[in-house]
Amino acid sequence: MSGLEWVEWKLRNETSCYNMFRMTPDMFYSLHNLLKTEYGLRDTKKSTSIEALGMFLWILGAPQSVRQAEDRFERSLGTVHSMFYRVLKCVIKYADDIIKPRDPEFRTRHRRVMNHRFYPEFEDCIGAIDGSHMPCVVPADKFVQHLCRKGLTTQNVMAACDFDMIFTFVLAGWPGSAHDMRVFDDAMTTWKDDFPHPPEGSHLTVRAVVGKFYVVDSGYANRPGYLAPYKGTMYHIQDFQNVAEPRVACMALHNFIRLSGLNDVDFGLVDENVSYVPPEASFDQPETVDAPDSEDRAQMNEFRDYIAEHLYNRL
Repeated sequence: MSGLEWVEWKLRNETSCYNMFRMTPDMFYSLHNLLKTEYGLRDTKKSTSIEALGMFLWILGAPQSVRQAEDRFERSLGTVHSMFYRVLKCVIKYADDIIKPRDPEFRTRHRRVMNHRFYPEFEDCIGAIDGSHMPCVVPADKFVQHLCRKGLTTQNVMAACDFDMIFTFVLAGWPGSAHDMRVFDDAMTTWKDDFPHPPEGSHLTVRAVVGKFYVVDSGYANRPGYLAPYKGTMYHIQDFQNVAEPRVACMALHNFIRLSGLNDVDFGLVDENVSYVPPEASFDQPETVDAPDSEDRAQMNEFRDYIAEHLYNRL
């Protein structure tokens, strides 16, 4: 069975398609049409765009190695590489259009923060920011640079998302040895024109005057616009080769599935239960890392105390 025949065979069965490509047949064809009509995905003399997209999703979703793709699709290593990067180039173009806030000015409050569990303490929260260490394979001369605290070679990827689980920003490529705050500072400086900064404001509380803000993990400093947990607080959020683009592509595909309006099993679990936490999120929790000191964090410390006191008084 050729690679194209295998892909078409899987597309005829919804369960098999989801298991192999991490999306339903309807989503697959919708994504294929989008990439063809708007982002330049084309057939070539050696392969169709359907086979190329199937190979791309199969490699990312499992993940699978290039040599496994060579065997499954009966293609040479060179052809596998060419097919993968042909699709990747299109998905990265798509990522520029889809990984961003739908409301860049953050003028509206999301219905989730208006829930009695979070309102009014989190009424001005616009999303969450976290760093995730993603395993990667690197050349010998970059091995030490990419070693994280767990002794694995990783990339430290920072991402922001909104309350609909849509990625609004991603910064990939930093080696695993880099502290979260170093990646964050790079987003605030090098990528300041792309990062969706929280608007400044004058929301008056009993103890502080703050604007819109993200909730961030303990690897970041508690400072205006970025609310970090208390030191030592643990919570459930957890999180190819040595390139950043496949990671960005995965987040673009995530947003595509989320925004498609089509049913997805995993997203459905979250939509049905706001307190749902995937089982894997509780595995291998990272140690709490103290964020570097920040001179301007006193105001957010007061605001954090205000939130903690109000939530405690509800009990």
